[in-house]
Amino acid sequence: MSRTPIIAGNWKMNMTVSDSVDFVKELAPKIADYNNVERVVSPTFLSLVAVSEALKDSPIQVSAQDAHWEASGAFTSEVSVSMLTDYVDYIIIGHSECRAYLNETDEKVNKKAKAILAAGLKPIIAVGESLEQNEAGETEAFVSTQVTAALDGISAEDMANVVIAYEPIWAIGTGKSASGELANTIIGGVVRNTVRDLYGDDVADALRIQYGGSVKPANMEEYMSQPDIDGALVGGASLKVDAFTELIEIASKVKGN
Repeated sequence: MSRTPIIAGNWKMNMTVSDSVDFVKELAPKIADYNNVERVVSPTFLSLVAVSEALKDSPIQVSAQDAHWEASGAFTSEVSVSMLTDYVDYIIIGHSECRAYLNETDEKVNKKAKAILAAGLKPIIAVGESLEQNEAGETEAFVSTQVTAALDGISAEDMANVVIAYEPIWAIGTGKSASGELANTIIGGVVRNTVRDLYGDDVADALRIQYGGSVKPANMEEYMSQPDIDGALVGGASLKVDAFTELIEIASKVKGN
């Protein structure tokens, strides 16, 4: 099955509002013609409105880095999905940093996924194991459990709007990265097969699954050449216009339909 590759830049806690706007104004014309790749940027909450406005006539889509599952209420510091619907297409949830630092549990990821889908937006659901789990041979069981929990109660129809990102925690921001073959083994053999067990072949074969973890131009072709890897969730390299452009060029050449 042909799946449109999706390259998403997770800017994390980087760039001011003005820096973010300047960045996308420089980026947009460089990647405008790669229409066989879905291109997404994910700035901080503070920059979302300005970036969304700057990209309103661009094919580049915008993602938030998180959201709360409740529509409103006494949740100091939080932002609800309903507050984001005018500005974003995607919302990243379950990122390992949120799981580690903000007590993002599997249950919360599931609640957020349901709220995002109900609002007509698309979740990018991040899953991945720690170095200790990897070395203990627990990767397959742990990642499968994360996927199953995140998708609990989500319909097969809604799965058309779900993206999953496999990000081994030991490869995020460390300079280490899983080989293309290893990443493909987990993405195809664990993530996609878990979805296959839950929903059947059609949903599993249509699901787009990204790899994340020290993705850069030097290793992008290795990942994009793998049959089960449908894109990348990119950290550091997405903060440089030329590097992010090169990632999209490679995805377009290797994976674009």
